[in-house]
Amino acid sequence: MVDIAELQTFEHDVVVIGAGGAGLRAAIECSRRGLNTAIVCKSLLGKAHTVMAEGGMAAALGNVDPRDNWKIHFRDTMRGGKFLNQWRMAELHAKEAPARVNELEEWGAVFDRAKNGLISQRNFGGHRYPRLAHVGDRTGLEMIRTLQDYGIHQGFAVHMECTALDLLKDGERIAGVVAYWRENGRFLLLKTKAVILATGGAGKAWKVTSNSWEYTGDGLAMAYLAGATLMDMEFVQFHPTGMVWPPSVRGTLVTEGVRGDGGILLNNKHERFMFNYIPERFAPETASTEDEARRWLQGDKEARRPPELLTRDVVARAITSEVKAGRGSPHGGVFLDIASQVPADMIKKKLPSMYHQFKELANVDITKEAMEVGPTTHYFMGGVQVDHESQQSVVPGLFACGECAAGLHGANRLGGNSLSDLLVFGRRAGLGAADYVASMASFPCIDEAQVRQSMRRATDILNRESGANPYLVHEALQKVMNDGVGIVRSEADLTAALAGLEHVKRDVERVKADGASQYNPGWHAALDLRNLLIVSEAVARAALMRQESRGGHSRVDHPNEEEVWGEYHIVIHQGRNGMDVEKVRRAEPPRELAAIAYATLESLEGSNG
Repeated sequence: MVDIAELQTFEHDVVVIGAGGAGLRAAIECSRRGLNTAIVCKSLLGKAHTVMAEGGMAAALGNVDPRDNWKIHFRDTMRGGKFLNQWRMAELHAKEAPARVNELEEWGAVFDRAKNGLISQRNFGGHRYPRLAHVGDRTGLEMIRTLQDYGIHQGFAVHMECTALDLLKDGERIAGVVAYWRENGRFLLLKTKAVILATGGAGKAWKVTSNSWEYTGDGLAMAYLAGATLMDMEFVQFHPTGMVWPPSVRGTLVTEGVRGDGGILLNNKHERFMFNYIPERFAPETASTEDEARRWLQGDKEARRPPELLTRDVVARAITSEVKAGRGSPHGGVFLDIASQVPADMIKKKLPSMYHQFKELANVDITKEAMEVGPTTHYFMGGVQVDHESQQSVVPGLFACGECAAGLHGANRLGGNSLSDLLVFGRRAGLGAADYVASMASFPCIDEAQVRQSMRRATDILNRESGANPYLVHEALQKVMNDGVGIVRSEADLTAALAGLEHVKRDVERVKADGASQYNPGWHAALDLRNLLIVSEAVARAALMRQESRGGHSRVDHPNEEEVWGEYHIVIHQGRNGMDVEKVRRAEPPRELAAIAYATLESLEGSNG
């Protein structure tokens, strides 16, 4: 065991774990306020998962349709989230998103332009008006490029290819982070006054996912083990359109921008099946939505929302139903056709990444042929429970933002709300951390026993004589989650999944990685398993407790959305004997926000007051 006095040690006022849009925006805000700030990123700077967000960032700029405003964006967000969103977070997001998008443009982002010269905005599922500011279908990439280019001049440090292992505490407050360099396996100690988690979700707990290898629930698990509360973990979004063929790229995201720009979904009978899945519970807007969808089908381009742009949970379940009914495509999906709807030159101009993605990976020319698509694990609506204003968790000095924070999206996230979420609440986390640090006179104390425990847990994996293969354990965990905690769930399946996770847990405790710590991907995979297991168990336990279907959580044994469950969140925290799961009543909504959420569109159009 390395002597702690010999550990490579850094001191920072704030450590941001994660270098996606939320982490970069938080680090920028902390640095602008004079704090010694560092980013820890698991991969290389610039390879954050944010680059995979393609369609755009939602903000009620009103550039394409002047009737749009923050109130309608707030209303859409609440309705899309099945009213389980945190009211104040949804309000802050809707109000502040336009300023954050304009700020990003000031920092150098090059957006597509509308005919009037302003930032262009496209349609997206669940949004009443064209609202997504975009850069073709590479919006996330442009966001990261802009934040990096601006951020590196703010003076924050970057620890690349460095994985955080555990959070350290001084009493109840955050004191530091134990991490290791992925290249050589050496440990490092980061002393800090505050930590901002911006690590995303845990899509790698499922076999078919749009998420890259970094998405193993690191921030969620570290926060849980440090005493933070997790909330809404049952709500996992399965994006309706991921690639299904060839097998090597199964799950790779196909942006909702394809449907936003006119793409239609077809089954193997060439039927536009989404007309059969318009939910009755959307009343009183159902008739309007269905009418607009039928007008679109008849060629009326004034119809704003075709049925393909219903919320993601609805579309994902519809595709699953078509496949199960034998009306799927040859490789277990459905067809997404834009070639018959949009001229080839416009497809190449507006969807360049999708054109090249299918051409290179599947040998499909989307200007001439339909794509094969199916649901893929995509996004966590749940995460660390945080204060609405500051993004601080119940652990003093621990903040969270972006996908690993709960609250904004409720039971289902609207497409495009994720990128504006990163900007709005990344900034707010930075402000919250700056205020917290300003209240502290000195650095917290480091408990050497905690540091040793973290390093011992990591090195035990290498020192065992024998044990389970980490890759096989990961596959077993993914199978359990696919079979029991997928798009459609039941009490029997969830109970079986929890039993399966207990078997996986035993293997995780005795997992073995061969070789030394240098250049050892098997060791990295083994270290990820603890976090994947914690998050998987949290999702399964929360899903078992919520006895209804709402948003990203669908129970075949409780198929309806129950009003009584809309009054509760499922929260999870570490107990003495394992994971404690509780049903907690929500606070009453502010009267003025409830009035907006339930108002008619006509009363809100053109009103930004």
